[in-house]
Amino acid sequence: MGLRRRTLDMNVLMTMAALGAVGIGEYAEAAWVLVLFALGTTLESFALDRSRQSVEQLMELAPAEANVLAGGREQTVAVEEIAAGVLLIVRPGERVALDGVIVEGASSIDESALTGESVPVDKEPGSEVFAGTLNAFGAFTMRTTSVAADSTLARVARLVADAQGSRAPAERFVDRFARVYTPLVFVAALLVAVVPTLAGGDFDTWSYRGLALLIVACPCALVISVPVSVVSAIGGAARRGVLIKSGQALEDLGRVAVVAVDKTGTLTEGRPRLASVAVLGDDGEDEVLALVSAVERGSEHPLGVALARAAQDRGLSVPAPADFAALPGRGAVARVGDRSLWAGGPRLSADRGVAEPAAVGDIEERGETPVLLGEGDRVLAVFGLADEPRAQAPGAVQALRANVEHVVMLTGDSERVAHAVARRTGVQEWRARLLPEDKLTAVQALREEYGPIAMVGDGVNDAPALAGATVGIAMGAAGSDIALESADVALMGDELDRLPDALQHGRRALRVMRQNVAISLLTKAVFVVLAPLGYVTLVIAVVADMGVSLLVTLNGMRLLRTAGATGSVTLVGAVPEPELPVAAAGCADGCCDSASGRSADRDGMPA
Repeated sequence: MGLRRRTLDMNVLMTMAALGAVGIGEYAEAAWVLVLFALGTTLESFALDRSRQSVEQLMELAPAEANVLAGGREQTVAVEEIAAGVLLIVRPGERVALDGVIVEGASSIDESALTGESVPVDKEPGSEVFAGTLNAFGAFTMRTTSVAADSTLARVARLVADAQGSRAPAERFVDRFARVYTPLVFVAALLVAVVPTLAGGDFDTWSYRGLALLIVACPCALVISVPVSVVSAIGGAARRGVLIKSGQALEDLGRVAVVAVDKTGTLTEGRPRLASVAVLGDDGEDEVLALVSAVERGSEHPLGVALARAAQDRGLSVPAPADFAALPGRGAVARVGDRSLWAGGPRLSADRGVAEPAAVGDIEERGETPVLLGEGDRVLAVFGLADEPRAQAPGAVQALRANVEHVVMLTGDSERVAHAVARRTGVQEWRARLLPEDKLTAVQALREEYGPIAMVGDGVNDAPALAGATVGIAMGAAGSDIALESADVALMGDELDRLPDALQHGRRALRVMRQNVAISLLTKAVFVVLAPLGYVTLVIAVVADMGVSLLVTLNGMRLLRTAGATGSVTLVGAVPEPELPVAAAGCADGCCDSASGRSADRDGMPA
């Protein structure tokens, strides 16, 4: 095959070495060359297959059959035959067969196989569940939202398989090097065998030394040194709930010097609540809350949802709006009864030429996000909404700062709110009052100033900034088609502490790649010198070559084992079933997209 392609691969070189040994009467050496070569390639193939098993094991998590409820009767059906919209019954201890939404019952679901999070997640009617996850508690009925081939688990498995087959920059360098190195050493082996013989040397002796050098020319250890590391690193990361989309992304992750972090839904919970109301007009507090809720009824922004929820909690009657229009990055306008109202942040009031009331400063001083309700050139009320930082945010920021010199928060909120969140999370640098396009500019400036940058945000609404970063990282990508497809790296769960793990894993992978390349090149250099001097037999040459190949393979496979933030270790292929207990949503910036449930960056809004 190598001769047909006109390439000097390891099969061609080993065959030529064996035939050459037979030609000079070294039959035992020829036999040993073939035996050791066959043994080495078998072990190498076994090790590579072991490192690729992560994809197969992901797919094996989904059961082959499911309990379908139809016409009041339950029957067992093959998963491949189940369409979207079908009702399934899932009992304690069973794995969920397909993606879906719970319609009856409640449970705790172990999603560790998908997100890497070991703590079961409570589910109730309306909650999403994913194929391959384990029902750890109560029985429930779910309605499927996808077929088997389109489940989140299947998409992740396909993306991991594609990523493992991708070529990292280091691999392309190694291939270019091998294409030059191998022919040169082949010519050198030929010269070692021919020139001394023509000068009167012993033919068998110099032919033997030339054959030894020919074996040394085999670049298999060098060529395999990077791919096995890429395959193992991507497979190991997938088992920890970190989806790395390509070898390029893996290397870039290892070189990141600065991390830019979105605020809402990343550093904060992304579930704002109404904290205060400052009434500035003649209407009462309940009246202005009902009016702003009406304006925001057509909006899916988290602040609009929070205001609507506050009105609902107070039992207020919210009138239906007319002529609703969203103003991306600013707010919304609508007609409520005979009143033309607008709601948004300070930027929207400035655009309308309305003076900012003093209440805005008071609200921002408390670290709350202001939402203004106005009519014409008057501000009727200012609402303060609080979005609490995630509990793990300070620890995650501290861990990030141990890996990179700069962690920068990007937000559309005001300086005061940004400062309040930064103070509580440990972030020392931030950029405030940024529209989505401003975030891209900020990312590009940080990249020019500090070097390779990772942008952490939502796969939809932070798309420009994610695309402009060296590595785009999407949070909470499980169940989001767009987040899975748009980012270079996707954290399947919504756990911020996965981010430092991902950076550390990228650095480990880069370090192992460099180790493997260095080991391979150093071994080649030593034996290229020793072989012509007669210090290397054919058997030693084969043992050295295949031994180094196995060494770099095993070194690369260490990346299958990934240490978590707590120091625990997860092995690919070793995913234990959790013990069953005896008894027992985040938003980011950008225009809301129905596929992801994420919402638009808005001045005066969490961003």
